[in-house]
Amino acid sequence: MSCKGNYYYNGAMENFFGHLKAEMYHGEHSTSVDHFTAEIADYIHWYNTQRVQERLEGMTPMEYRHHALEHQAAKNLLNESGVSLEKWTS
Repeated sequence: MSCKGNYYYNGAMENFFGHLKAEMYHGEHSTSVDHFTAEIADYIHWYNTQRVQERLEGMTPMEYRHHALEHQAAKNLLNESGVSLEKWTS
């Protein structure tokens, strides 16, 4: 359970909504709820698939996740084959 007022629990969402408001919504007026909902869906798709982020080594969130999953799968494969990772990681 999260504690009320503890920003560590929702820091990622606060960060995302800050970007959403600054990059998509700031000063805009939508004509309808459906139009606004569609704009948010488009922004989320753009944010995840096209917006390059410096903290993610110049990749989009989807590219970074794919890269991390491939790295973890390769690491698991080496572990299962009995290959020692110590000589490769130092």
